[in-house]
Amino acid sequence: MFKAVVIEKDESGQNVALQNLDATALPEGNVQIDVDYSSLNFKDALAITGKSPVVRKFPMVPGIDLAGTVTSSSHARWSPGDRVVLNGWGVGETHWGGFAQRASLDGDWLVPLPDVFTPRQAMAIGTAGYTASLCVEGLLNNGVRPDQGEILVTGATGGVGSVAIALLTKAGFTVAASTGKSSEVAYLKELGATTIVDRGELSAKGKPLQTERWAGVVDSVGSFTLANACAQTRYGGTVTACGLAQGMDFPASVAPFILRGVSLLGIDSVMAPTERRLTAWTRLSNDLEPAALDAIAAEVSLEESIAAAGRLMDGTVRGRIVVDVNR
Repeated sequence: MFKAVVIEKDESGQNVALQNLDATALPEGNVQIDVDYSSLNFKDALAITGKSPVVRKFPMVPGIDLAGTVTSSSHARWSPGDRVVLNGWGVGETHWGGFAQRASLDGDWLVPLPDVFTPRQAMAIGTAGYTASLCVEGLLNNGVRPDQGEILVTGATGGVGSVAIALLTKAGFTVAASTGKSSEVAYLKELGATTIVDRGELSAKGKPLQTERWAGVVDSVGSFTLANACAQTRYGGTVTACGLAQGMDFPASVAPFILRGVSLLGIDSVMAPTERRLTAWTRLSNDLEPAALDAIAAEVSLEESIAAAGRLMDGTVRGRIVVDVNR
């Protein structure tokens, strides 16, 4: 038997509860894992609260990432005792995810847990931090350099934003952090941000072209925030887009792209190929300070993760929430 958060749905609606399950309930997979930690991401919160139709089949165990140890494997790359990380691949949406003490997965979805991280630290990073690393990689690969100016990070107190600030600071960039939480200024500056931008400056409709401010942008918000960030990006700058906390719409014009040569890069973390995942985790293991993880992450139990999802949707959570599946 093992414990898991299970989402069920019938004619009366959705129900989420902590359940005891038999191992025979696990879905098919060529690698079985004892899970140590998962983490609560925006997509998990959408799934648990039912605010968006993230879950594609029921019953479903949420948790789009996990860290743990292989217990058995018929996959050529993995053996019992291997420490692994999973991010994305539809886990927690179409395949049972990390909010459980056990998981059965496709070995092609896994990457090695970097030696420098414990499972808890890996989930303090989680899919949000791994996505932030993909964003930083996108900026660098597109030629953005520290001497070109400030990098704007929107949704700065969230998981993507928090890790992005830490990684960008380590890479030598000057970071401007956009937030609506005035109480978190000290936290953002501790991570490395030097400028604080009130999110109200970005979250309403703006002009198609605005004063050039940013050499690059990491955006996890979307909608008007992304449109204004593009309109404020300097000539030849790059904007990476990876989220939709404000909305899925993009109420912008082509002006920044055809008049200033701004590049807009879409960052997908769910289906990214293994090579990109390994590059992202290498950057995280080389550049992310352990002290930053302590500042970024809070911890909840499996049962507590259900209420924490509501707080995340309400916007009252900063940084990352790790889920200890064994308490």
